[in-house]
Amino acid sequence: MTTVTDPVCGMNIDPAGAVASREVEGQTYHFCSDNCVTQFDADPPAYTKKDAEPEPPPPAPVVGSATTGVNPALAGPLHAELPIVNLDCASCVQTIERVLQGMGGMQEAHVNFATAKAHVVYDPDQVSLADMEQAIRKAGYTVGGARTQIGIKDLRCASCVTFIEEALQATPGVLKASVNVATQRADVEYVPGVATLATLRQAVESTGYKTVALVAEEPPEDAERAARQAEYRDLRNRFVTASVLATIVLLLTFGKFIPGLKAIPTQINLIVMFALTTPVLFWAGSRFFIGAWSAFRHRTADMNTLIALGTGAAYLYSTVATFLPFLLPEGLREVYFDTTAIIIALILLGQVLEARAKGETNEAIRKLMGLQPKTARVVRNGEEIDIPIEEMLVGDIVIVRPGEKVPVDGIVVEGRSTLDESMITGESLPVSKEAGDEVIGATINKTGSFRFQATKVGKDTALSQIIQLVQQAQGTKAPIQRLADVISSYFVPVVMLIAIWSFAVWFVFGPQPPLLHALVTAVTVLIIACPCALGLATPTSIMVGTGKGAENGILIRSAEALETAHKLDAIVLDKTGTITKGKPELTDVIVSRSEPADGNLDLETELLKVAASVEKASEHPLAQAIVDGAKAQGITLVDPTDFEAIPGHGVRAMVEGHTIVLGNPKMMEQIGASLNGLETQGQALADDGKTPMYVAVDGQAAGIIAVADTVKEDSLQAIAHLKKLGLEVVMITGDNRRTAEAIARQVGVDRVLAEVLPEDKARNVQMLQQEGKTVAMVGDGINDAPALAQADVGLAIGTGTDVAIEASDITLIKGSLTGVAIAIELSKATMRNIKQNLFGSFIYNTLGVPIAAGLLYPFFGILLSPIIASAAMAMSSVTVVSNALRLRGFKPTGR
Repeated sequence: MTTVTDPVCGMNIDPAGAVASREVEGQTYHFCSDNCVTQFDADPPAYTKKDAEPEPPPPAPVVGSATTGVNPALAGPLHAELPIVNLDCASCVQTIERVLQGMGGMQEAHVNFATAKAHVVYDPDQVSLADMEQAIRKAGYTVGGARTQIGIKDLRCASCVTFIEEALQATPGVLKASVNVATQRADVEYVPGVATLATLRQAVESTGYKTVALVAEEPPEDAERAARQAEYRDLRNRFVTASVLATIVLLLTFGKFIPGLKAIPTQINLIVMFALTTPVLFWAGSRFFIGAWSAFRHRTADMNTLIALGTGAAYLYSTVATFLPFLLPEGLREVYFDTTAIIIALILLGQVLEARAKGETNEAIRKLMGLQPKTARVVRNGEEIDIPIEEMLVGDIVIVRPGEKVPVDGIVVEGRSTLDESMITGESLPVSKEAGDEVIGATINKTGSFRFQATKVGKDTALSQIIQLVQQAQGTKAPIQRLADVISSYFVPVVMLIAIWSFAVWFVFGPQPPLLHALVTAVTVLIIACPCALGLATPTSIMVGTGKGAENGILIRSAEALETAHKLDAIVLDKTGTITKGKPELTDVIVSRSEPADGNLDLETELLKVAASVEKASEHPLAQAIVDGAKAQGITLVDPTDFEAIPGHGVRAMVEGHTIVLGNPKMMEQIGASLNGLETQGQALADDGKTPMYVAVDGQAAGIIAVADTVKEDSLQAIAHLKKLGLEVVMITGDNRRTAEAIARQVGVDRVLAEVLPEDKARNVQMLQQEGKTVAMVGDGINDAPALAQADVGLAIGTGTDVAIEASDITLIKGSLTGVAIAIELSKATMRNIKQNLFGSFIYNTLGVPIAAGLLYPFFGILLSPIIASAAMAMSSVTVVSNALRLRGFKPTGR
């Protein structure tokens, strides 16, 4: 059979079975699929090289990120979080960190034990997530992810399979990808949050193929969460089995005291206990031995090592005493099957309770993820249709009815309503929305229907950014945790040495029988030690604290910022947009005439009407404040004529036959208008931080219109709250000192830094730091970014610019100073909780290990049982996590 080559994909096909053919310059080309025809028709010269075999074109660049839309190779270092399913000990954290940090291209890698996630910053040109997944797997751990299938339209070309697989595998977040030409599907395993369905489809479509929704296609299963649930069920099943068998072994141990069991011969009794203990140790407790072996392979030791050594030694000794008793002296043939089985059961109980409690620490993230609706009603081709949220595009017109959630971020184009934004901003009062107003995805529409145009979708929405920030913060380590990490790294080897030392001391100096006492104390030391309590002390509190912050409209970027905030001595507040609203408003209308020209209007209304009518033609921001103030009072304005602006002085125009002039005293002097005592009132207004503008009608001074950047409603209360927290409050502004001090008096600020140029704000923050203070900076503008970065903690008002928010450590979504005080209170509460956890963990291990080694025996004759030690060890981690969960009840005092 004669075959020809498809010029696009390079596949050999039978001309008779070709989908289509094209003739170019006397040569006929055959194609295997409609996709290849489409690509050929778009650019025939690219495929019609003479005297050369046509080569398939390389796949188009894959979108590296839903946010940037650029190739990952050009995007610089990438951030990702890898969920690790079987991370069950604090020492395992360092094993994984060591493996990841040893990879080429890895810039940063640290593991959070509480969240069971590895946060990595890496160069995608040198290392991929798939490489990391393999490295973690080799270390004995499993990376969790999600799995989905993507339908590919008209996929008949086997050679194109490679293109699609390469495009998918080049997408950040993809762990594995395989394409089946027979089923026309791509099977993809990926990390949720790094990759999305939208980016996966975009990767496929970049090769020229179209993706299709599969019949009855379900949302991708969150394999990470499913794996955790499966792990919890497995732990529970192992615990139930171990506890039942251990109970029977315990009864057999004391069988001589129980009617019905006395008759069982001793040797048969021992064999039955051995048979029951063996599955407890090697099935229910297999995870400890597997973990110990994995640690040994990587030349380290962890909690699993301690448990495996302790229970394994007791089991081995008991087995020898059961089947080879002649190897032991007469008085040393005791068995410890009950101890072995009960230790495993109790430790499993602790892990079951710990797994459940750890799941609750991340409740805030799950709440945030559950806020977004699954579908949206959009207008396409003149029809209203419901589509999955993943298929929404920027520019879509979205319809929201009463009671529904807003699916994505956008701007209202039609209708009006009130929205409940409390889940995003923490503000309980509904917010009115009308045409031109912004709406935030996941907020709830309360009353009317409206339409809005989508401006941000997918990973760009405010909700997605909030989730990403919270996850990023939970993936970082607080400085206080470094001490715990250092101690944990030496903890297990030291405990093993203490166990060996205890065995030797009891064997040489202990009472009869010395071998049994030495064995019991060594096992007890190994079992009671709990490095996991130390490992969990900080990250669990950080998780709950950052999640609680998100609930209150406070986004904390890192654990370090959360820790530093509780040590603040001084806080610098930018005036404009932080203490004040950031835009001028009409504040005062003062008249000097006694009779209105229009008998239907009062004096103030008439003066405001003519002044605002003149300012309609002006582009000055203060002019707009006067116009907006007049409209807010329902005043109908008229169009001015002969408008003239005099730079540095004011404006003049004709309004209804009258000459109206607005300006400063120099303008009044220029037209020869006597102020008739208005200067005093104007000076008083200026002293209050307001800008007075004198108004003259037909050459006579008629009054004053004043505007000002007014103070936010809650600034006074928030600053008083900051002072109660022991902070020195400083206001910084580029305004003149008189205006700055007027605002400072209104809000109770004692220290003012006025007439500060934008480039000098960071230097002023540095000067405060040189006074020995730990300084926070709060701002909202581009010129605040350097100062935010210079401060020990930078807090950005969420309504400000993206630059300011990017430079900050903490973002206040609501744009209110109240959030600053709440953030500091939350920091103090979180650090108090962390210190409680660390203190409890240190005290437990500091006292527990010596007592287990027999410290109390010479004085009180007390020797700790391994069973009690295992119960204490199991409960120590549960206690730490439970204490961290108390933070969920945090309530700010300023509200």
